[in-house]
Amino acid sequence: MNQEKKTGKTEKIILGIDPGTTIMGFGLIKVVGKKMHFLQLNELQLQKYSDHYLKLKLIFERTVELIDTYHPDEIAIEAPFFGKNVQSMLKLGRAQGVAMAAGLSREVPITEYSPKKIKMAITGNGNASKEQVAKMLQSLLQLKSLPKNLDSTDGLAAAVCHFYNSGRVDVGKGYSGWASFVKQNEKRVKK
Repeated sequence: MNQEKKTGKTEKIILGIDPGTTIMGFGLIKVVGKKMHFLQLNELQLQKYSDHYLKLKLIFERTVELIDTYHPDEIAIEAPFFGKNVQSMLKLGRAQGVAMAAGLSREVPITEYSPKKIKMAITGNGNASKEQVAKMLQSLLQLKSLPKNLDSTDGLAAAVCHFYNSGRVDVGKGYSGWASFVKQNEKRVKK
């Protein structure tokens, strides 16, 4: 989309998403040549809604709205971590799937990153805290202040992680559309 400008520099926009059913965090960066520039970070507050299906609908709609507004060339999304609570995992997986479906519906390539890989890319420590990741992003992108909830910085961290991993062979699972997703996940698709 935004690949070649008249200046000869390549440009792209990366949308990073930290999916959640309580708060969905997101951040956007613009890459010009080999430099990244901060565009936006925010969160979708979902705790006031009790209906899980309504939350999923709102996640889908907000993700589509972000895509239609900022026209990202790529989406980086944090993969659900493996926890002990199966119900929480299921809800997180659904939130991630709905955000991915929104991206796929607009044919935006998606790459998943594990929380450890994102933390490692930003801080050099795969076990870094949310606060350490946020402080490093503040320094890297010259953010004036940090938000109260750090879900939005987690979304921004996914975008920055993707920027750091662009051009590398191992960048996680990438999907350029429904056909790509189905081809890479044949065992998960009912025929």
